[in-house]
Amino acid sequence: MARISSYLYLFQQKLAVVLYLSLRACLGCILLTASVSWVAGPLSPCLVMLPVGPVYVPSGLLALCLLSQSIVCTCPSAARQHTFFRCFSYFQSWPCKVGLSAWLKAAGTCPFRQSLMVIFSRPLWAGFNSPFDWRCTGLLAMEAQIALRSFPLLPLHFSCGNWEIEKLSATSLIVIATDVHREPHLLQIQAHIIVTSLIQDPTVSLHILSRFALPPFRETPYSRQILDHIPRPNVSHYNTMVRAYSMSSSPEEGFYLFEKMRQKRIPTNPFACSFAIKCCMKFCSLMGGLQIHARVLRDGYQLDSQLMTTLMDLYSTFEKSFEACKLFDEIPRRDTVAWNVLISCYIRNQRTRDALCLFDNLNREESGCKPDDVTCLLVLQACAHLGALEFGEKIHRYISEHGYGSKMNLCNSLIATYSKCGSLDMAFEVFKGMPEKDVVSWSAMISGLAMNGHGRDAIESFGAMQRAGVLPDDQTFTGVLSACSHCGLVDEGMMFLDRMSKDFGILPNIHHYGCVVDLLGRAGLLDQAYQLITSMGVKPDSTIWRTLLGACRIHKHVTLGERVIEHLIELKAQESGDYVLLLNLYSSVGDWEKVKELREFMNEKGLQTTPGCSTIGLKGVVHEFVVDDVSHPRINEIYQMLDEINKQLKIAGYVAEITSELHNLGAEEKGNALSYHSEKLAIAFGVLATPPGTTIRVAKNLRICVDCHNFAKVLSGVYNREVIIRDRLRFHHFREGRCSCNDYW
Repeated sequence: MARISSYLYLFQQKLAVVLYLSLRACLGCILLTASVSWVAGPLSPCLVMLPVGPVYVPSGLLALCLLSQSIVCTCPSAARQHTFFRCFSYFQSWPCKVGLSAWLKAAGTCPFRQSLMVIFSRPLWAGFNSPFDWRCTGLLAMEAQIALRSFPLLPLHFSCGNWEIEKLSATSLIVIATDVHREPHLLQIQAHIIVTSLIQDPTVSLHILSRFALPPFRETPYSRQILDHIPRPNVSHYNTMVRAYSMSSSPEEGFYLFEKMRQKRIPTNPFACSFAIKCCMKFCSLMGGLQIHARVLRDGYQLDSQLMTTLMDLYSTFEKSFEACKLFDEIPRRDTVAWNVLISCYIRNQRTRDALCLFDNLNREESGCKPDDVTCLLVLQACAHLGALEFGEKIHRYISEHGYGSKMNLCNSLIATYSKCGSLDMAFEVFKGMPEKDVVSWSAMISGLAMNGHGRDAIESFGAMQRAGVLPDDQTFTGVLSACSHCGLVDEGMMFLDRMSKDFGILPNIHHYGCVVDLLGRAGLLDQAYQLITSMGVKPDSTIWRTLLGACRIHKHVTLGERVIEHLIELKAQESGDYVLLLNLYSSVGDWEKVKELREFMNEKGLQTTPGCSTIGLKGVVHEFVVDDVSHPRINEIYQMLDEINKQLKIAGYVAEITSELHNLGAEEKGNALSYHSEKLAIAFGVLATPPGTTIRVAKNLRICVDCHNFAKVLSGVYNREVIIRDRLRFHHFREGRCSCNDYW
């Protein structure tokens, strides 16, 4: 019987639809079209008057109810929003109420009344295609309740799950709204709040505003409409809205709303200032942040630690480390977040050694707090930048001792840090010990293998990643293409570039093309690299032209190098480093006249070259050297050791590569000028300060020159040391007189 009743019910529904469509077809010729000038867009043809009984009923309502799916799909969002709102106000007019009343009374005598009511109400609660469609649904429900409230024939009350919200108090509504996880239900609650005037209750209105404005819904434009219709919004309402804007794609609106609070003489508080500062950070307005800082000082909020930490973050974002450090000193009670912000500030401002010192200070008992997982992430980033392996190992021990070892983001950061410090064994140990590996884990391992010269292993890891069921992303392909570039795997690199879009649907970006240009340039295929740049699907930037310029220097292609410089000038992106590459190119072919002209041009433009800087970490301390350095406390011993090393290497057959020197000097003078490069000083200090057989690890901010490369290669054999040098592009592992790059760099 139940099945028969179900079939009968479905039959009634379908028959009702057929009757309705037949009625529309029969009366189509006598429809009286009402020209409604204030309704724009594709919905205006639906707003006609359909004669039913003695009065007319607006068929726009029927169209919205019965044909909502098709209408919504064919209307643009902006037109849809404008039209729906105009329709709702139209439906509340007195003639519409009369027409609806007569139509409902006529429908009450219909044998298919239940089916008709189901049909008319189903579009209100059925699944629409976007959050805004649900918003329109909720508003339509609200307006329908207002318009039909007095009709006994169709009792309208809303339900949310198992709750009938018309029977609930304000407190109960807040409790239910907290547990609601679907926007349609929340819209029903909001409709009831407006209908019953509960919107005037500050607690209720604040709660419904928070639910719409903040995660998980984040309906910022709609939340702003709610705020504008709250009768007397207070500072908490504005705080919620400013906070929502700080997390949205329009943070400037949050700052303007904060200014509106001041214009309306609504008192602010530290929370409002903090959210407004975050808005300024997001839309890059230092001036707006300075205005808020001045207001903080005026209102006496400088004792609020959380607000001062947010101000520190503001100055850190704009690389104002001095101001951030000053605020840090003024914070009365520093927590771990404040320490993390200052560490992050130092890293952003290239003060990585100071960041490591801050970690040591934070880890002391007198600091009153301890490093957390965020601190470890930041400090690992600093270790990777400096190549400070010993400090990275210390952070690794801290992570294990304090129970952070299971956090995937920390494990991924450890893999990247060990890889950038040249310790692939430790990176692989961390990778192997991870219970679960995501795409970031695999990408970090592939990139680590690539930068350390293990191109084949990187490609094999890519295959293992696919077999593990992990889909690659754009970062993964950057690592794979980089591996092909460092190892000269031209065919494999072009194959991976092709597979990106065909097999994985990932469009190559400028970084992928840069790797391929580097690959072709290293292989001597300069014309093919130039053609790729001019024909690729993205606009070339200065970095990709510099990559080709570096290849021109390696292969001494002067004509193409000069053409590349012209492209950089067109982009207005030429830097001193570009002219240094061109200087290297001219000097490598012995064109000293052009070297002289280019130097004079650089002096006229005031272009200063970036000084080479090399670092080496010993016993947790990072030592820094520049060319001809005299600042180190043991500098005299270092120079004596370097002279001794040079004597031993010359006996072994080392000869200075004088083409690395850019000045037109004699051979002996050039050799002397090359003797005190920063990486040579760092290596000499490593030999001096460590026991025999200890691995020497050096990090340099620029590309290693040919002479220093040969120097380290010969030294590794003479002194039986492994020397690992990380330059701006890759790692060089020197063992027994050989380099891992096989002199392909």
